[in-house]
Amino acid sequence: MSDFSSRLDVVLKVLSCSRGRLASELGLDKSVISRWAAGKVDPSSHNLERLTQFVARCKPGFSMMDWERDPSDLAVFLGADPALIRSGPALLPPPVSPALLAAGRAAMAARGGAYRGFWRLTRPAVVAPGRFCQDHGILFIGETGLLEFRLGNPDFQFSGWALPIEGQIFCTASDKTGGIPSFLIVNTVPMPRTMLLDGILLTALNALRKPAAYPIILERIGDLSGDEDRDFAQADAMMMANPQFVDPEAVPEPVRAHLLRDIGPRAQAEGGDLLLSASMRPTLDQLIEYLTPT
Repeated sequence: MSDFSSRLDVVLKVLSCSRGRLASELGLDKSVISRWAAGKVDPSSHNLERLTQFVARCKPGFSMMDWERDPSDLAVFLGADPALIRSGPALLPPPVSPALLAAGRAAMAARGGAYRGFWRLTRPAVVAPGRFCQDHGILFIGETGLLEFRLGNPDFQFSGWALPIEGQIFCTASDKTGGIPSFLIVNTVPMPRTMLLDGILLTALNALRKPAAYPIILERIGDLSGDEDRDFAQADAMMMANPQFVDPEAVPEPVRAHLLRDIGPRAQAEGGDLLLSASMRPTLDQLIEYLTPT
């Protein structure tokens, strides 16, 4: 492996970017990227500049000079653990115990297929009361053996990892540019093919950078083809084709009621919830009939 191909390998792993996706971003044939990755040829100065611009959009501050860094130093500069780069897998989730990580991988080996697919996430809009936000994208099993996801809309995209533990999936994500972290916990159901997930999202990923927690619903809207490059390309197209904000009329009333629940002392006195929760209420199952069939 040439010096450049080693550095390219680091960049692709840090960005969780496939060769097919990179080829699409640069407008090149996938075979060109394959030759770079194999060390058979280095990119021209023009293509290296375009590649650098792509990396800089994902990792602000990256420049042409950074291609001169040692691969391990490059990994650290981009925010990765160099040991993970040397051993091969892409970035892992934030530090967890080995036992927890093993449990998550075992759960994915047993039931990962239940979650693989194209999904739509619906949530209340923090900065536009009365409206809703939707993100489209893909859930897939990554090289780490864990469930990974890429979701977003034309305004921003985020990606991350998920650990299924005892009836819930615990997710950590960050956006492509600012690196703002988000945390998500969703309930799971013991079905061979999951159609609907509900949970709670905690993030400051909004125009006001205002920390907020709110309920979300994830609906399966399609199945993967098995062709990784094709599936990622379709997910990217879905993100760009669907607007971030949708009017309440575009969201079925039962979904709106599920996402906009009253909480607090007054709601509790009337039989509601004191605190925001995702309690796997029986009504959640009834929402499936209102959602887009696959």
